[in-house]
Amino acid sequence: SSGFRSRSAYKLLELNKKFKLFKNCKVAIDLGSYPGGWSQILKKNLKNCKILSIDIKEMEKIDGIEFICCDFQLEKSKKKILNILNSKADLLVSDMASDTTGNKDLDCIRTNALCAEVIEFSSFVLKDNGVVIAKIFNGKDFLSVKKLAENKFHKVNFFKPDSSRDYSKETYIHCAGIKTL
Repeated sequence: SSGFRSRSAYKLLELNKKFKLFKNCKVAIDLGSYPGGWSQILKKNLKNCKILSIDIKEMEKIDGIEFICCDFQLEKSKKKILNILNSKADLLVSDMASDTTGNKDLDCIRTNALCAEVIEFSSFVLKDNGVVIAKIFNGKDFLSVKKLAENKFHKVNFFKPDSSRDYSKETYIHCAGIKTL
């Protein structure tokens, strides 16, 4: 195998091919990084870039990547993250989904609520021209997340990688350019 910690690593490669995420990136955040597949891709493709991985679950160390075990939704975590970064990020990627319950609508609502949190958080940690990529489910609350993104960012696109299973409702939201008030 490729040596990546997760199959989803390929999705980030596809997303980069589509959106050129890795260009001129000096500071990147992998939010919900466990088990580390996306962090591995960032490490491999970003030279001279500070990479911060964040998850509520402890992640096995990757050389050259700083990891914080915390809940990014907490105010104290947000402060800690900004302090560690020491500057705002160019790129924030998130492959987070809520733990599945077996109830597809509930899973969709919970994952999209997480996606909304990621968008809120990204507008707080990204540079004005920063980019966020986050997993979103095409279903319940999709439109409210899309609307939130459009209120915060100049550009909002959606992309479903080929490596994402056909039957999956999963897609990714790509937001670029923070609207300043």
